[in-house]
Amino acid sequence: MSPDTPSESVGPAGTFPGFSGSHAPQESDLYKCVHCGFCLQACPTYLETGLEAESPRGRIALMKAVNEGRLDMTPSVVGHWDLCLQCRACELSCPSGVEYGKLMEATRAQVEQHTTRSFTERTARSVGYQTILPSPMKLRMVGNAMKFYKKSGMRTIARGTGLLKLLPGEADIADEYLPELSKNFFVAKGQVHPAQGVRKAKVAMLAGCVMALTHAETLEATVRVLTRNGIEVHVTGGQGCCGALNTHSGEPDTAIEMAKKNIDSFLSIQPDAIVSASAGCGAAMKDYGELFAGEAGYSDKAHQVAELTKDIHELLVEYDFEAPTKSLDVTVTYQDACHLLNVQRITDAPRAILNSIPGLKLVDLGEPAVCCGSAGTYSMTQREMSAQLGKRKARNVVATGADIVATGNPGCAMQLDFALTQVADEDSNERTTKVRYVVDLLDKAYALE
Repeated sequence: MSPDTPSESVGPAGTFPGFSGSHAPQESDLYKCVHCGFCLQACPTYLETGLEAESPRGRIALMKAVNEGRLDMTPSVVGHWDLCLQCRACELSCPSGVEYGKLMEATRAQVEQHTTRSFTERTARSVGYQTILPSPMKLRMVGNAMKFYKKSGMRTIARGTGLLKLLPGEADIADEYLPELSKNFFVAKGQVHPAQGVRKAKVAMLAGCVMALTHAETLEATVRVLTRNGIEVHVTGGQGCCGALNTHSGEPDTAIEMAKKNIDSFLSIQPDAIVSASAGCGAAMKDYGELFAGEAGYSDKAHQVAELTKDIHELLVEYDFEAPTKSLDVTVTYQDACHLLNVQRITDAPRAILNSIPGLKLVDLGEPAVCCGSAGTYSMTQREMSAQLGKRKARNVVATGADIVATGNPGCAMQLDFALTQVADEDSNERTTKVRYVVDLLDKAYALE
C-alpha cells in the first residue's frame, strides 16, 4: 500500500478537528518536540527518502496540525504515520526526551477510531489482530495450514497457474514472504523445567505468538540455557501473545485484553523474574504499566509484571551465566534489535555472552542502529520500504565477512534471512551467512562440552 492511499477519511473536512476519545496522545508529550532535527539522521525512513514528512519531527508536526484542527486525518497524512517503523531510534538522539513511540502508538489508535480503511485492510486487521493473535490455538491452526499449503503442492500449483495474482491483497507478494516454520511448535501448557544444580531463581517464560511458530527451537534452547545456569523455568499455561503487534498498530483495547491473560498467567507462580527471548515482546511487557494506565483493576499487577520482565540476555548476565569451555570456531556479527537497543537500552549483555564463547570472533556491523525493516507487521503492510531497509542491512552484514549474524528478535531473524537471500540472488552470489539467535550460539557451545 503506498503512503498516499492508506485509508479513507470519513465525513466532511473538519469532522475530526483534533485528537479525541480514548487513547489520545497527551498534549504534554506532543508539545515536547522543539523541532531541533537531531532525530533526522537516526530515522531509517528519513535516511531512505530524505523527506521531512518521513521523519519523527515531520510526523510530530502533522500530529500537532491535526490536534489543533489545522489538518484532517487525510489519506496523505495517515500515510506518513503508517510509514513509521516505530523503531524508536529517534528517542536515543532526542535532547528533549520526546517519547516518540508512545506518541505514535496513541496516534495510530486515533487513526483507527477516526478513519475508515479499505475493506481489505479492515478485514485483514479484524482477522489478524482481533481473531488470530489473541488465540494461541487459532494461531497454531494457521501455522499448520501454512505448512500444509507448502508441503502438499498447493503452493506450487497456485504459483504455476497464476492464481495468486488473481486474489486480492497482493496475495502473490504475501506468498513470497511466507516464513519458514518450525517442525514442532512451542506450546505453553504449564511445563516446569527444573534448574540444574543449586537453584538461583524461578522464572516464568513467555512463549509468545510468532516466535513459537517460527523459532520454536530457539525457545527450547532458551530453556536449556536457563536450566543449565541454575534457573527453574515455568512455561505457564493460559499465556499468549504479549500484545505488542496490536499496540503498535493502533489496537490498544485488544492488546489490553491479551496482556491481562499474560499478567494472570505469569503472576500465578510468583516468579523471581519473567523472561522473554524476543526483544519486541520484552519491550512490550516492560511497558505494561503504561498500557494499563487508567485500568484500576490491573494497574498494580501490570506494573509488577513490567518490573519483573527481563530480556534473556539481561537475565543471564544478572545471574552470572556460566561461560562455555569448548571452542566454537566461527566469525559472528551482531545485529541490535531495535526494541533491545532503543527501548530496553540493552547493548552490552548480548555481546558479553558472545564474547564469552571460546573461539568465537565478534566483528562490528556497519550502521548498527539502522532498523532492518521488519518492525512487526510492517514487512507486510509497507513491503517496499521494508525490503529497501532489509537489503541495506543485509549488505552491511555481508560486508563483515561473518559466517553468522546473531540477533535477539524473531522479526529481525526472519527479515535478515529473507534479505540475505534476496541480496545473494541480486548479486548472483551464493549465500554464505546464516542467521542465529545469541542464545542459539550459547546453547551450541554448551552442547560441545
